[in-house]
This record gives sequence, C-alpha cells and structure tokens, in this order.
Amino acid sequence: MGSVRQITRDEVAKHNSEKDAWIIIDTEVFNITDFAAMHPGGELLLLQYAGKDVTDEFYGLHKQEVLERYRKKLLIGSIANETCTIQRNFGQVSQVPYAESSYWHGFRSAYYNESHKRFRQAVRQFYDEVIIEEAQNGEKMEKVPSIELFKKMGAAGIWASRVGPGPHLIGFNLPGGVKPEEFDYFHELIVHQENTRTGAPGFSDGLGAGLVIGLPPVMHFGPKWMKEKVIHEVLRGEKRICLAISEPNAGSDVAAITTTAKKSPCGKFYIVNGVKKWITNGTFCDYFSTAVRTGDGPGGISMLLIERSEGVMTKPIKTSYAASAGTALIIFENVKVPVENLIGREGQGFQVIMYNFNHERWAIICLIVRSSRGITEDCFKWAHQRKVFGKRLIDQPVIRFKLAGMFAQTEAMENWLENITYQMTQMDYKEQSQRLAGPIALLKYQATRVAHHVSDEACQIFGGRGITKTGMGSNVEQFQRTYKFAAILGGSEEIMADLGVRQAMKEFPKARL
Repeated sequence: MGSVRQITRDEVAKHNSEKDAWIIIDTEVFNITDFAAMHPGGELLLLQYAGKDVTDEFYGLHKQEVLERYRKKLLIGSIANETCTIQRNFGQVSQVPYAESSYWHGFRSAYYNESHKRFRQAVRQFYDEVIIEEAQNGEKMEKVPSIELFKKMGAAGIWASRVGPGPHLIGFNLPGGVKPEEFDYFHELIVHQENTRTGAPGFSDGLGAGLVIGLPPVMHFGPKWMKEKVIHEVLRGEKRICLAISEPNAGSDVAAITTTAKKSPCGKFYIVNGVKKWITNGTFCDYFSTAVRTGDGPGGISMLLIERSEGVMTKPIKTSYAASAGTALIIFENVKVPVENLIGREGQGFQVIMYNFNHERWAIICLIVRSSRGITEDCFKWAHQRKVFGKRLIDQPVIRFKLAGMFAQTEAMENWLENITYQMTQMDYKEQSQRLAGPIALLKYQATRVAHHVSDEACQIFGGRGITKTGMGSNVEQFQRTYKFAAILGGSEEIMADLGVRQAMKEFPKARL
C-alpha cells in the first residue's frame, strides 16, 4: 500500500464545482465528483459543500459506517500536517466512557486476565472482518446466515466457545490462542457479547442462538454415539441445531406441551406428532432437540434428537426482527425417530429442560446487557455531535440526566452479571442448579427492565431518528423492536420475578421483625 497523498486545504478549496468536487471529512480528502449524482439525499445537497470541510455536517447526518463503506472508492488523500481526531473502533475497544465494561477501560478486575484480553481481541477482529458486513446485508435482505459462514465460525472456534468450558473444546483452535484448560465462563460471556455487535439483531440470533440452547442437552445427557457424532458436526459448523420446546399453547408452562412420541409396534422408533412454535433457527436447522410427551404429567415429558427428515416441516414466522433468525413453526407428522435418539432417560425430559434453563437465561442476559450498553454508547456519541437551539444535546442538563440513568443501570447489570459468572466458574452444574436459579432469574428480569428504560430514553434522545429504520438512529429503532425478545424468551419477566422470589423463600430462615 502506497503512502497517502498530502493535500493542502487551499488546494481542496479550488475543487468546488459540479464537475470537480472534493470535500474534507476529519482531515481526509474525498473526491465526490462522480458520486454526487448517486447521493441518496440528492446531488445539489452534496455539491453545496464542495471544496469545504464538512466533518460536522457529515457526522450530523451519517454514521461512521457510511464513511467506511465508501472510503476505498472515494478517498484520494489527507490534509498535510494534520491527523484524524475521530476514533474509529474497527476491531478495537471503544474509548467512549461506559461503552465497554470497566475492565476494558483499564479498571482492575478480580475476574478477567490476559487470556480474556487475547480472546476478546481475536473474537472482535473476527467479527469485524468476517461477519459484520454479511450480517448487516443479511438483516436488510432477510437472509439466513449461510452454511459457509457457519463453517468459518466453526474453524475459528466460535461455536465451541459459545457452549461453555468442557471437553468439547479439545481439538479446536480457540480465538486468541486460548487453551481449553484456560477457558472459563468469562470467555463464553465475551463471545456472546461480541455476537451482539453486528447491528443486526435478527441475523445475530441466526448465528447460533439455537445452538447455544439446543446443543447442551446433547452434550450433557446424550448417549455416547450422539455426543461423538452430533457435537463435532455442529461445532465445526457443518450441521445446525436448535431447541424445540415452545408450542402454540405452551410457552413458559413447559408441562403443558402436547407433542406426542409413541413407540412403534416394533419398539424401534418413536412416532412423533405435534407442533412447535417460535423456534429460533428452526427454518434452517438439521437437528431439533425436542421436548415430547411420552406419558402423563410432568413425569411424562422426554427429550428426543430429531433429524430433519420425512414428516418434519418448518415454516417461517414473521416476528419483530428479520427473518434471518430463522424463527419457525415446526410441524411433526408421523416422524419416525429411532429410540436411540432419546436424550437422557424416558420421562426425564423435564429435568433435562430445567438443567439447561440456567445457562440459557444467563446467555440471554449476556446479550441484552451488551445490547443495552451499545445503545447507551450511541446516545452518548449522538449527544456530543447533535446540535439543537445552538447547543449540543450534551450541554442540556435533561440529556445528561437521561444518560446518567442509562450509565448507572447498565453498569449495575454488568457487575451483577460478572458476579454470577464468577459463581459459575466456582460451582459444578448441580450446585449452580440449586443456588443460581433464583439470582439468574432475578437478573434476567432486571436486565430486561433496564433494557426497557434504555430503549425509552434512547428514543427520546434521538427523536424522529429513533423511530426511523435507516440513518443515525437505526440501532435505536432496531432495539425498540427487538429488546422484548429477551423479556420473553427463556421465561417471561413475570415468571422470572416470581421464580426469583420463590427460590429465596426456600432459604428463608425462621426470622421475625
């Protein structure tokens, strides 16, 4: 790559006509002569700035990503003896206060170490270089992630990193050169949070939301043959898996499922009939970890691994975010499932599902806390660059008050999340089930309440842009449409709040005022 051409401001000023138009954005010089006719806002609007420094005007109307999109085509040089002043976060930790959790801004931490730094840097670089552009295009076009992208993520060790520490990590090259024995739940927390940075919530959920909750039942309860075959196929990105529990009449009330699995006369198969609804990644998955009814009552629920085969039909469900998530209605009609595909023991399905819930809810918390933080960062940036009545928004006390609430609440959620994550590193799964079910439920409830607050305040800060699907407020508009997924999936807020209190009641001593 050659050296950048050095240009004076006086020279730029000479290129101020329709046939010869240059502009300056943050000391970089762009030739917009041919581009002007294609400008979405019209040619005249752009050409009025020809020959000028339009940094303030540009950032008042556009995100940094717009500049990155056209930089290679339009950049011709930079202003002599001047340097760029606006931070570009490609693959780097944002320096905006409260845009990252405190450790990444130089605060001390009892939880993170050098391996987490290496891991995060490698994961962020991979997402920025390989995923984000495809994710944003896929979100707009409502396309599901390609199998080729799944394979790239498998080769990079992303899938193996998203289902926690354990022997499944052996044989995979993990990001940042982290060794399997070094890997802990904080590494997993990092990769979940990095997955939210795509600016494409539907596509982000399309990137393995089903795997995160659908593979653990196989990992912890599947027979040996299933573990050896399915785990490696899925973690390499060659096959895709999801969790199929919810039904039209059974959401948080798992015991109400009606999908049946009856033994065939020969005893070699389960014959499965029923309907599953709102199954994330269901439209494109190869495997379905499925809750079925093999008997009556809670003890009559079992888990089966069902492969996409004859009698399995999936139909997309249009939800608040893009079809890229692959949200599906699944219809099972006389599907023959080998009895060997039983996950755990027959009648043990409810225990398998409950065993998985803590980790699922914890992963959802990781995502919604990071998403809330990202929206807070957008608001802080916007408040510094948007001018109203001759002042920046940040100069208005009411805006600073709104930001203070957003900062304080997201920081509180992150710190509670880190505390629970540390407990996970110190407890086996049995102790986690006994002691963390309540705290995780309460944290999920509170994290989604904070997301509600952040969404509301962000919309007020962005105004009309906060309800526009394109432009400066697009992330805010997306967040308004999608944050409720975290408040419903994995257990609704009301169920979470009640569970948290009921778990605490079990430990209540004989205490009186």
